[in-house]
Amino acid sequence: MDELGSLRRCLSLDAYRALVGQEVGISDWFLVDQPRIDAFAEVTQDFQFIHVDPIRARDSPFGGTVAHGFLTLSLLAHFGYQVVPGIEGAKAGVNYGANNVRFITPVRSGRRIRARFVLKSFIERAPGSFVSTFEVTMQIEGEAKPALALEWLILTLV
Repeated sequence: MDELGSLRRCLSLDAYRALVGQEVGISDWFLVDQPRIDAFAEVTQDFQFIHVDPIRARDSPFGGTVAHGFLTLSLLAHFGYQVVPGIEGAKAGVNYGANNVRFITPVRSGRRIRARFVLKSFIERAPGSFVSTFEVTMQIEGEAKPALALEWLILTLV
């Protein structure tokens, strides 16, 4: 078990490195409902009507309220923790950045999303310091186009 009490899968450096070019997993579906959207609006102080006013949002191009793009993006850590393996002996793993973030399809309130992770590269940038770059696509249940796509960078210290 790790520090959060879960049974997260951990791999040796060599086994992790062997995953480059492969899909490492798909997260569980996650409901993005109006109470979650409203809570995010409260925390970020982003009260644009397309997020928090179902009546006004009905007349928008979206036909109802939609999640903030940054709410969808912020769920990346939750999804990643479900499927991205850890590295044996790692002292820390932290967000290192994101490349080419694109919000493609709005997530309507009440829809479920999940994320698909492909390990694009794994580079040792200094002794004991590794950067993993994942191609991530967040899918919306029942939609042909994804909610968003990006490259997500994780810095791991071993």
